[in-house]
Amino acid sequence: MHLVEITGYGSRGEGVARLEGGKAVFIPGAARGDVLEVWLNEDNGRSARAEIVRIVTPSPYRVEPDCPVYQHCGGCDFRHITYEEELWAKLRRINDAISRIGGLPLQIDEILTTGRINGYRNKAIFHNDGTSLGFYAPKSHNLVPIEHCLLLKDELNAALKDLLLSKIPDLPVSEVTLRSGRNGINPPLEEEMDGLIFGVSGFFQINTGAALLLFQKARKYAAMSKDEVLIDLYCGVGALTLFVGRDAGRAIGVESNPTAVEAARENALRNGLKHIEFYAADAATWASATANPDCVIVDPPRKGLLPGVKRNILKMSPKRIVYISCDPATLARDLREFDGYAVKSACAVDMFPRTANVECCCLLERSEECFT
Repeated sequence: MHLVEITGYGSRGEGVARLEGGKAVFIPGAARGDVLEVWLNEDNGRSARAEIVRIVTPSPYRVEPDCPVYQHCGGCDFRHITYEEELWAKLRRINDAISRIGGLPLQIDEILTTGRINGYRNKAIFHNDGTSLGFYAPKSHNLVPIEHCLLLKDELNAALKDLLLSKIPDLPVSEVTLRSGRNGINPPLEEEMDGLIFGVSGFFQINTGAALLLFQKARKYAAMSKDEVLIDLYCGVGALTLFVGRDAGRAIGVESNPTAVEAARENALRNGLKHIEFYAADAATWASATANPDCVIVDPPRKGLLPGVKRNILKMSPKRIVYISCDPATLARDLREFDGYAVKSACAVDMFPRTANVECCCLLERSEECFT
């Protein structure tokens, strides 16, 4: 047994403490300020993981979890602390990465939130074992039955209830996906954002309200005018391309998934934005002799930008780069490697309240001086 005090949080929301000798130990369900008695269940030499045996002194930020399966299903990370503490943890994680990995003199103090911490998810995927629908427990295929999820929109919980009342073994699939839009839960689904209508197919933002905050910030950072060209790499179904590109003289979305590109083209037609084009291509190799972008938007997967993508962006040499990231560590790495660009503005967006995930939006401007 070890007696520890929690001083912060890890990237997955675990509490972090130091053992005698300085080794970091990660403890799920711990809160900053807790004094705990813990038992080590994993030790890899450089760090360890532990579970709580007893709360000796509770943190002032600790609250009673409001979900009966919180400690089992793995869907949430922060239901044991206040929402204010959760936002603190997310900003601290981002700024630690920027300082430690990026080596940049940048401090992000703004985190955008809708204020809605429950009932925001418009999509859920449930596993079906023939008797129950639910989520897998962390790092396992042990099904945790779910009858009501606090993160889901009301209409999805209602649909889940209907499924549970039906004969689950008769469902012919091992997974059940529930999704809603502005027109209910029956396809084809649509979403509306600031006057634009999008078909919901393939990837679309899980939290529409927070996505709007993110898109508005990206639009402000891009600051497009009618005599400028925008290129959006990793454009998906084109929602952000259309949202920001409507201000440009010309906008181009690039996406490697041909199905997503077709959906993006349909979204452009749906909104009458004829000056916006979409191409199925690799972000690392796509180029156009007729497009010299004034601004490039990137919203890469969690692993960040591949070296070839960074080289392609630097070759295009836009005046501005808007970088949206879902992983502070890879964001910090990539910001450090954009030679000739300086970070002018940045903010966080709480896209997934009660989880450890957090989004960032950064504006880089071409400059003779940079932070590196």
